Amino acid sequence: MAIVQLLQQSPGFLIVASAVLGLLVGSFSNVVVYRFPIMLQRDWKQQCCEYLEIEDPKPAEGSDPLSWKVFTLAKPDSHCPNCGHKIKPWENIPVISYLALNGKCSGCKTKISIRYPSVEFTNGVLSGLVAATFGPTWLTLALLLFTWGLVVLTLIDFDHQLLPDDVTYPMLWLGLAVNTFDLGLGVDIYDAVLGAIAGYLSLWVFYWAFKILTGKEGMGYGDFKLLAALGAWMGWQSLLPIIILSSLVGTIFGIVSTMIMGRDRSAPMPFGPFLAGAGFIMLIWGPQISAMYFSSFVS
Repeated sequence: MAIVQLLQQSPGFLIVASAVLGLLVGSFSNVVVYRFPIMLQRDWKQQCCEYLEIEDPKPAEGSDPLSWKVFTLAKPDSHCPNCGHKIKPWENIPVISYLALNGKCSGCKTKISIRYPSVEFTNGVLSGLVAATFGPTWLTLALLLFTWGLVVLTLIDFDHQLLPDDVTYPMLWLGLAVNTFDLGLGVDIYDAVLGAIAGYLSLWVFYWAFKILTGKEGMGYGDFKLLAALGAWMGWQSLLPIIILSSLVGTIFGIVSTMIMGRDRSAPMPFGPFLAGAGFIMLIWGPQISAMYFSSFVS
């Protein structure tokens, strides 16, 4: 109870506590982003073998996780992919351990990707921002889960062009639950349900129109579900700003990455990260953006 009172009476402590929690969750998010897609591939492979009634070929265990007997979010223990050194607890402290180890494995001195501490730091900053915006409420706890889900989806989509149903569906249902019990987001349940429906159907219509006209798939079904989840959280009114913002940022990123980074124009580019980013921006600054939009284009 003392901790609850402290969170309620000290906004600064709430923000710091949320940021620290975000750092810790960010460390786990790195595990989820790497392991969960592989777990899905292993499951799909097994399902295909069962459907075709063939024996699942089991190659000798090597460096490919698809061949390992056990591969979950918990097992095998985190280790260096180069030398196999098992990560000690004190080597897994978010950001701090990376700095203390000078960004290298303590076993073989192989460089550790800067992405790991970057994800942890970003998750911490976003979590602190959510706490600073919404205060010590149950809504903040729900929005932290929502934010962490967006981070995981963003990274998985960048890596694999995949938005797993195991993440998007719980986010959608949680958004509907938050607005059903009116936890303070200010979205009527009718608007939330309509937002989920309109979010899915809007991109579904665009997908088929683009495919009929060009013969190509402009996006995946995971994008439909992600926008549906965003609509469930923020209502149908947020969908147009989210689509416009994500499309604008995605277009700019595509041009810059092609001209400066030498990205192949024909290479597919995931849309989920831009939807997730636009959704978070609308979550934090939605009222200001809506006010600016209506004052500029409606009045």
